[in-house]
Amino acid sequence: MSYGAKFNHETVALDGESFSDCEFRTCRLVYAGGEPPVFDDCRFEDCEWKFEEAASRTLAYLKLIWSAGAKAPVQGLIKDITGGGSR
Repeated sequence: MSYGAKFNHETVALDGESFSDCEFRTCRLVYAGGEPPVFDDCRFEDCEWKFEEAASRTLAYLKLIWSAGAKAPVQGLIKDITGGGSR
């Protein structure tokens, strides 16, 4: 676990990591689809969020579903993510 760390202009692998009270400035944050990271009271400024490997394939699949005309399932996921769903 990283506590109170400051990351500046670096690439940070997120899979399976925990961050508490950390600051990320102009970083490349990379998630490859493994264990989701944990962020507790972290700050992000001008960061680039990258999805690689399994995470990238999942996003490509969602784009495929959307472009095939099945927008409702993707919109449902977005509502769940943003808290707009009624579940």
